[in-house]
Amino acid sequence: MSLKKRGKTWHCHFVVNGQRFRQSLETTDWREAQAKGKELIAAASEGKLHQTSTTLARQPFGQAADDYVTARKLELAPASQAKERQLLVQLRAYFKQEPLKAITAKRITDYRAWRAEQGVGPATLNAELGILRRILKRARLWARVADDVRPLKEPGSIGRALTEDEQQRLLKTAVMRPEWETAYLAAILCLNTTARGCELKGLTWGDIDLFAKTLTIRKSKTAAGERIVPLTTVACSTLARLRARAESFGPVEPAHYVFAAFTPKFTFSGKTVVDYNVTGFDPTRHLNSWRSAWRTLTKKAGLPGFRFHDLRHCAITSLAESGASDSTIMAIAGHVSRRMLERYSHVRMEAKRAALETLAKSTGLAGYDTNHDTNSPSVTVRPS
Repeated sequence: MSLKKRGKTWHCHFVVNGQRFRQSLETTDWREAQAKGKELIAAASEGKLHQTSTTLARQPFGQAADDYVTARKLELAPASQAKERQLLVQLRAYFKQEPLKAITAKRITDYRAWRAEQGVGPATLNAELGILRRILKRARLWARVADDVRPLKEPGSIGRALTEDEQQRLLKTAVMRPEWETAYLAAILCLNTTARGCELKGLTWGDIDLFAKTLTIRKSKTAAGERIVPLTTVACSTLARLRARAESFGPVEPAHYVFAAFTPKFTFSGKTVVDYNVTGFDPTRHLNSWRSAWRTLTKKAGLPGFRFHDLRHCAITSLAESGASDSTIMAIAGHVSRRMLERYSHVRMEAKRAALETLAKSTGLAGYDTNHDTNSPSVTVRPS
């Protein structure tokens, strides 16, 4: 091993198993540099240090982010790739062309504070720092800051369950305008199957059996999400309506998507849509999103900010309130664990109170009363 001073900082140069390593020791002290150099040689001998990590450490953040996105293409679905690219936008804007090895714990906490000032919540911040963590891990740099950068505590609730009145108001509003038809039909299916939005978009007609009244989810967010769900009468009627719409454009094949891609054509009267036609129907591609229609619909229903995914929470909460067993709910909803079930099925206070009132009635019939219990009569013990 050779040590060389560049400016005031010591650098090391050594070869292990035919691989050459050059790396900054990030110290101005010669004795500390010797110790760090020996640690690096030991790590390289054990296969824990590679040329790629030393090269990546010197990369500008923008280039490292590009390489990361490319490497993840084979690991993630297209939607997840798009999400990660979005999470990188602010990271790129902040770190720019800063070398990875220059990103310290303080720089990371400063970034987090900068984003918090913009009103960004803990969940988004944790997701963004998750991307940064994976990039730094590829360069073997995360261990330096891991002890000083901890995930933020996220809110316990991950969704909202509507009251019965709110749910009915939402559905009644959804049928008011023709351009909300797809979002309305998707909402009905979600409320009757607990299916996620991504699961509905991935459905093909080969996954639907209207005779057996079942729906097969073959691709989901998790392995537990792959399941067969019984169809209610309402769900069957909704699918029949979607089938009729698809058949109006030609023969329907099993590989065709239930929520097929199309181009909407609107007829306006001023700013109001008075007619709506489906054009450019392509059953070989699924619909990308009904987000715009959903946002407009929820605002009109007086529920701004209510997410489509929250409908899943509504369905699971209703199942929990109906008295269905945990195993039944988990089989229908595709949950991985009981902990996740508890997070989703936030049973409303009214249901909890009603359950406890049932207990109160049963114990009252047994003669239990706090007044009598407080002033309990004395008991005479007979001598033996």
